[in-house]
Amino acid sequence: METTTSIPIWKRIWDRLGILGAIIILVLIGIVVSFIQNQQVTTAVLSSTIRQSTPLVLGALCGLIGERTGIINIGIEGQMLMAAFIGYLANVYIGQLGVFSVGMTLFLAALIGIATGALLGLLLAFMSVTLKMDQIIGGTVINILAIGITGYFYQVGLTTQGKLQPIALGRLADIPLVGPVLFDNPPITYITLILVVVVHYMLFYTRWGLRSRAVGEYPSAADTVGINVYLMRYVNTTIAGGFAGLAGVFLTLEAVGSFERLMTNGRGFVALAVMIFGKWTPFGAWGAALLFGFATAMQTQFQFMGNLTIPHQFIGMLPYLLTIVVLAGFVGRSRPPAAEGIPYEKE
Repeated sequence: METTTSIPIWKRIWDRLGILGAIIILVLIGIVVSFIQNQQVTTAVLSSTIRQSTPLVLGALCGLIGERTGIINIGIEGQMLMAAFIGYLANVYIGQLGVFSVGMTLFLAALIGIATGALLGLLLAFMSVTLKMDQIIGGTVINILAIGITGYFYQVGLTTQGKLQPIALGRLADIPLVGPVLFDNPPITYITLILVVVVHYMLFYTRWGLRSRAVGEYPSAADTVGINVYLMRYVNTTIAGGFAGLAGVFLTLEAVGSFERLMTNGRGFVALAVMIFGKWTPFGAWGAALLFGFATAMQTQFQFMGNLTIPHQFIGMLPYLLTIVVLAGFVGRSRPPAAEGIPYEKE
């Protein structure tokens, strides 16, 4: 068995960052080539990449925080959908009160959406930790519950208070190419980029992160040294649900400004592929999400071109085809936390 000191530093960096470095190199090469050819199209595609990757990053962070603690969460799709719906309704009804400004209304609606995701995370923790249900079934229950509730209570024609607008970061937004892509975005997009760094630091450089990883790898050993396995799984799964809630809020309060049935469109399941492709690391998940976001942005750009002779359905399936390829090629090569999906029985 290899010790930490015997593992080459490049391998340790790769394990921490996942595929992020390789993706950044490939993307930079593509950016340079395409920027020389058409600056406007390049900026549009890269800006769309950031937007499309945002809910995937948040969903992947939700999944990896839970799975690092030993809880499989395939209910990310349902958490996102329910949070998107509740956040949308909160935006509508709080706005109708006429008490708060538009900005405060959106802020309160976002908090309510995040709380919705966290509550569904708490429900998953209750089913997985207390009831010791099969965690796959628990996540499926959340997905079915979200689809049923949002479909039944959805109303057409509700008046919203708008959506979150881009905030240009001063002169940084004027930098060619980089400025419009990174420094002229709405709030949740900025928050997501910050959360990637924060979660990485918390997971690998704090006591909470060490305990979380211990609970996900060797819960009995963690229990022996005084770590409350049940409490850690409850807390982490609930916090992770808040990340999925923020992803849902992004869809209705920042990206679109309205709600439609099944508007998550499989993003929660793609987020799971992103998490696996990123080797259960925040930076790796971010890199994988950028890859998926780039594929989505490119298929949109291809459809806008209008000079393709193949049906648009084939172009539209590119991101989902990439998901299948990633899952088929990388699931067997990635090692999940050892205690993932196994209910803990205190000895």
